[in-house]
Amino acid sequence: MTPGLQQPSAPVPLQGVSHYENFPVASLLCPPRLRPPIAAIYWFARTADDIADEGEATPQARLDELAAYRADLMATAAGLPPSSRWAPVFEQLKPQLARFELPVNLLADLLSAFEQDAVKQRYADEAELLDYCKRSANPVGRLLLHLYGIQDAASLQMSDDICTALQLINFWQDLGVDIPRGRIYLPADAWARHGVDEAQLLALQANPATLALVAAHVRSARAMMHRGTPLCKIIPGRGGWELRLVVQGGLRILDKIEAQGFNTLQRRPKLKPWDLLLMGWRALLMR
Repeated sequence: MTPGLQQPSAPVPLQGVSHYENFPVASLLCPPRLRPPIAAIYWFARTADDIADEGEATPQARLDELAAYRADLMATAAGLPPSSRWAPVFEQLKPQLARFELPVNLLADLLSAFEQDAVKQRYADEAELLDYCKRSANPVGRLLLHLYGIQDAASLQMSDDICTALQLINFWQDLGVDIPRGRIYLPADAWARHGVDEAQLLALQANPATLALVAAHVRSARAMMHRGTPLCKIIPGRGGWELRLVVQGGLRILDKIEAQGFNTLQRRPKLKPWDLLLMGWRALLMR
């Protein structure tokens, strides 16, 4: 799943989105001129995510579908007609690719992450997991920075920190959802350090060892998010405010995970309406 698309809940409703999502896409805080490219990027990624995740297709069938989808992306980027299979997606994306010169390599990186999702369900160590986030989450932030005309190395790194943190927060929030589906994003080498084995995780056991394992990853995600937070003051205007709220949404989910003793194996924390008020207040204090 895509972290740019599955982020901890934010306070702005999506515009015309049928799936549950956790971050604002083309929200009211987004500058109007940037809503069309952001919406096009969203539908491109959302459709690919569904190919990788939804239904009962075999892994090979998913890979074949994603290969066809990738071919349509490359055809669209080259000014050639894509197939008719996902025509609405690429009809929406085509003018935005041209108008904003969107980096096609970043869109292709997202597809490589979806392809990995179709076949890989375990991660040996943190390096493997972060490599996945580099392709599944970070391209979303870099595409948004491209739209804002921000390309300096420091800003790109802060964007990567925020996006990876959001992806990781989503993983730690959804352990009780992902593990029954066969996906364990907690790195295997960390299991060993905490005295946890796969059987305990598959059984969703909330014991001192598994909770300590989750707690360590929650602390790491929080530190990563804080490293990226200065980017909120660099993105101008309404976009900067939207990013503040997204960041505060991620941090608030971490607060809730901690408040329930890090037990997301058995209970998924969610944001409530009053949390949105707190997030808005905290966003104001970030000025």
